[in-house]
Amino acid sequence: MSSIYLDHNATTSLDGRVLEAMLPWMSEQSGNPTSRHVFGRTARSAIEHARAQVAEACGAYTSQVVFTASGTEANNFAVKGITANQEATQILYSAIEHPCISRPAAALKQHGFKSQAIAVNGQGKLNVEHLQLLLSKPANLVSVMLANNETGVIQDIAEIAELVKRSGAFMHTDAVQGLGKLALSFTDLNVHAMTVSSHKIHGPQGAAALILDKRVDIQPLLHGGGQEKGLRSGTENVVAIVGFGMACELAVANLSSFTSHTKLLRDQFEQGLKSLDVTIFSNKVSRIPNTSFFAVNGIEGETLVMALDRKGFAVASGSACSSDSTEPSHVLLAMGVSEDLARGAVRVSFGGHNTAQQVSNLLDTLKNEILRLKQLTGIAA
Repeated sequence: MSSIYLDHNATTSLDGRVLEAMLPWMSEQSGNPTSRHVFGRTARSAIEHARAQVAEACGAYTSQVVFTASGTEANNFAVKGITANQEATQILYSAIEHPCISRPAAALKQHGFKSQAIAVNGQGKLNVEHLQLLLSKPANLVSVMLANNETGVIQDIAEIAELVKRSGAFMHTDAVQGLGKLALSFTDLNVHAMTVSSHKIHGPQGAAALILDKRVDIQPLLHGGGQEKGLRSGTENVVAIVGFGMACELAVANLSSFTSHTKLLRDQFEQGLKSLDVTIFSNKVSRIPNTSFFAVNGIEGETLVMALDRKGFAVASGSACSSDSTEPSHVLLAMGVSEDLARGAVRVSFGGHNTAQQVSNLLDTLKNEILRLKQLTGIAA
């Protein structure tokens, strides 16, 4: 039995066209991009072409794209690099941020910074009044993700950024889940820095970028040979960067069809969920089109995920980057969801190759597994 993959917010398969673009750099081309000979110049040209492809997908200029090895690195670069030359005040981030924002912010406490989570409402939207209250005191940096990896909720980043800029702080957004699912414009989002990543859009792992307003004074995390305009030293991963560029080009071309297709699948799925007595989180606000986050009261999310896995459906119980944690989703807890219900959370994130028939099969299987697990719970009680 072949499994059906429904965990695209965690990572995506490598598109064949992306692999095709990468293959020559894996077997035929060995030049270091900083070398002056023809091999080095060819590698440099490939990186700059990819930089233009990423910039186009992000509504940015090529000069604003700084390549990194991961979204985690780019987020750490933003938090630590932007605050490095400032007098320590406070770093603010939404209560639903990924740990690669909240943890570096907390780590900077040893350097005199305060870190503070901005509250969200019951649907997962940022509490702007709380942000305004926090901004009544000086702040160094505010980071609010564009789209949440668990609920899919989209934040009003441009409006939030306007408040932040007026206060004199810098604004960063983690747009990893937005790339390929929303039309991105770095300019329109009005931020100082934005993170994007390759492996969420059918590109390779090992490539990401921080899109950076050139007027921002930022210190590198990595010092060395001065690659990436002195902002990110280390020999560039040409293969992964080339793949990232091609994945961005394809994501832009496929955006309209991807969004309409995955929204149809999600609507079909959530319509079917209504008969199963489940709680669907954040379904009253704007979400990225491929994401559904729900819970069955009385059934552990991990238990349901494993039951579905045995039946051939790969879904998730939350963020893949925090899957070693047994704690309930911090996103749901921040939204005021009870611990018991949060422990039951399951995320389904659709991709362009999923079908309506797969959704129908998933719903049938889900219904049977919920019934079986509830019967087991009843026997155990």
